[in-house]
Amino acid sequence: MTDSNSDEVDPTAPDQREIGREMVDDSTGLGSVMAHAYRGEIDRVGTWRQRLDETTTWAVTLMAAILTWAFSSTDNPHYILLIGIVVVTVFLGIEARRYRDYDVFRSRARVIQENLFANALDPSQGTESHDWRAELSRDYRRPTLKVSFYEALANRLRRVYLALLSILLIAWVFRITAFAPRQDWLTTAGIARIPGIAVVAVVGVFYVVLLGVTFWPRERHAKGEFREGDPDDWKETYR
Repeated sequence: MTDSNSDEVDPTAPDQREIGREMVDDSTGLGSVMAHAYRGEIDRVGTWRQRLDETTTWAVTLMAAILTWAFSSTDNPHYILLIGIVVVTVFLGIEARRYRDYDVFRSRARVIQENLFANALDPSQGTESHDWRAELSRDYRRPTLKVSFYEALANRLRRVYLALLSILLIAWVFRITAFAPRQDWLTTAGIARIPGIAVVAVVGVFYVVLLGVTFWPRERHAKGEFREGDPDDWKETYR
């Protein structure tokens, strides 16, 4: 095997990129370093995952408070629900930004899992990427975001925020219709001197944009972790 301390090391060479095989055959300094590096990446993945969860928790808590207050009395203005939509959208932006940071460390962990540990467990399958060591080295030297803010928004909308914002929309529609049956719903939707038709139009455009961001076809850049398959395969037993 090529000496890893040599100035002529080619990290894309077969004997260099498949260091997972070497980790099983021999105890090496590089293998120990990679194990500690992986532990560090997993720790940071967990930290950023917790930050994502905290943002969602705050959004849900605020939503619950707004819904409770909005329907506690017919005298309470309906636009508090629209304020809730704005605030939850702000949380969506914060979570999308945090997701981009989370994805940096998750992507590194996946590169190590795919090309190091998977290769160590079954060397016959080789590595997923022939230049994974060089790619990981470049990212350690100059860390870069892997996904765009637009993709991060779409991800968080699909996973969490489209459902939350839909609940607020349904609650607002119910608030200006069934909850105020004595008035025309367009009149009820008005805010101060802003006519109800204008408010409804703005809300409608906003949700059309949300749906466009969520479901518009795009190339995925986030590194995936799960693949389609039978969920019972792992637990299958043979008798």
